[in-house]
Amino acid sequence: MALFTLADLHLACSVDKPMDIFGGRWQNYMQKIEKNWNAIVQPDDIVVIGGDVSWGIDLKEAKADFEYLTRLNGKKIILKGNHDLWWATVSKMNRFLQENGFENIEFLHNNSFIYKNIGICGTRGWFYEEEFKKGHDEKIFKRELLRLETSLKSAKSQNVDEIYCFLHYPPLYSNFCCDEIINLMKNYGVTRCIYGHLHSDARRWAVLGKHYDIEFLLVSGDHVDFTPVLLKK
Repeated sequence: MALFTLADLHLACSVDKPMDIFGGRWQNYMQKIEKNWNAIVQPDDIVVIGGDVSWGIDLKEAKADFEYLTRLNGKKIILKGNHDLWWATVSKMNRFLQENGFENIEFLHNNSFIYKNIGICGTRGWFYEEEFKKGHDEKIFKRELLRLETSLKSAKSQNVDEIYCFLHYPPLYSNFCCDEIINLMKNYGVTRCIYGHLHSDARRWAVLGKHYDIEFLLVSGDHVDFTPVLLKK
């Protein structure tokens, strides 16, 4: 059993949403994902998918993408990305999985998972593209912080040796730092922060390596050649 991750699949099995606007790497990307994924991921492995899974605007439209996912090897743990408009309540999403027989998919949302001695935590996170705004955006930000802390507490209560934090948005980017998220990760002893969201030229300003005693990894599809990244055997 091994633990892998990959973000930003941007599946579009039932919608017309070309991704080649982000460069030639995206040509035939869904075929690349399936080929690369099944070449290295075994049926008993786990793959954490870091958001932006499907272009479907609701679960009905995303169904073909989930059919694609369930055919891939391993168990998939999905967190929300900014383009996952299909995302609904956990009860509704779990019912969708059950009704369609998608047995190898689960959601990371106000909870955690355990892989051997590692806690798997996460949430969507907060965007770096704009300054904080008052009102509704601030409420969303505070909600994300609560979700992340709930996830971290869940793992910490199970006496794990390490905690991996999966976010969609990077908490560090160029000269941007989301102090609240960084402080939460530090307080709960996160050893690795794995994120996506960055594509094309934006990847050049990604913050990688060790900062604040946390290792940061970018695993967006085009950054890792649409191949799941091994985190732990």
